[in-house]
Amino acid sequence: MSRLVYMNGKFVPEKEAKISIFDSALMFGDMVFEMTRSFNKKQFKLRQHLDRLYASIKHVHIPLKMTIDEMEAACYLTIEKNEPFFKENDEHRLMINVSRGPLSIYQEIFDGKLEPTVTIADFPLKWTVQGMGKLFDTGINAVIPSQRAIPADLLDPKVKNRSRLHYMMANIEVSRFPGESNWPLLLDPDNYITEGTGDNFFIVKDNVLYTPEPRNILVGISRGYVFEIANDLGIKYVECNLVESDVNDADEAFMTATPFCILPVTQINGKNIGNGKRGVIMNKLLTQWSKNVGVDIEKQIKDFNAELNNLNPNAVTPYQFKIEDE
Repeated sequence: MSRLVYMNGKFVPEKEAKISIFDSALMFGDMVFEMTRSFNKKQFKLRQHLDRLYASIKHVHIPLKMTIDEMEAACYLTIEKNEPFFKENDEHRLMINVSRGPLSIYQEIFDGKLEPTVTIADFPLKWTVQGMGKLFDTGINAVIPSQRAIPADLLDPKVKNRSRLHYMMANIEVSRFPGESNWPLLLDPDNYITEGTGDNFFIVKDNVLYTPEPRNILVGISRGYVFEIANDLGIKYVECNLVESDVNDADEAFMTATPFCILPVTQINGKNIGNGKRGVIMNKLLTQWSKNVGVDIEKQIKDFNAELNNLNPNAVTPYQFKIEDE
């Protein structure tokens, strides 16, 4: 027995979960998605993720008949079926994908029955955060690559989609830098800071949070939760245009995303931000986040890493790619 994947109303073993080579996801990267995580096995803001998923589905005109309530029920059923295969300390990381399905020119292959492809995979979170535990101590070196973010007038960044070759190119470019703590930080065509290749970016100056305005970024669920925590802690935040010099002058910086929640950024292009260490404001946010969800987030990720290091001591983060010299 193995973990199961939801595929268009059926559950199939993980190793047998496949989509057609004629699917628009493969042909055009025509797929929207969401990734969620749990804390103590309880899903965190699943409905918000699904709200964003259905906004993406509407934006790209995928004719999905499945309602958001049905999708939510399918997510919980997927977790229920996979829970027996999870260790007690594992967390459920859901990956929810929706494509337009096979292209119409191939309808003869499918007997004329064309429909969107919906998959829900439940995977242990620990594999997604491998190699990240040490970053709570060392911090991330944010590297600005030559690859730019896709302008909003070409593709709305608020649509979370699988057309992510520009992210991959940025990851590969930054992987050529020495060290294992380098993550991309993309600029838009006007040289304003946007986001990472799967995370939102914040700086702190004089105890105020600053983060890129929503114009050219995916508005992250974790980003929004930082705003909630900041309100509770009385920390002011501002959405605005940021340039590299703003980061150079900042007191501290950090990134947010669903798998790791919040991680410090201690350098930009190899130059220290502030004192080059994790900042006070980030510590306050992380502590409150952990308290709110009943999980010591930093310890959990470090414990996951220690467990996986026994299996693969050379594991790197998902943002690092081994590049062979050409």
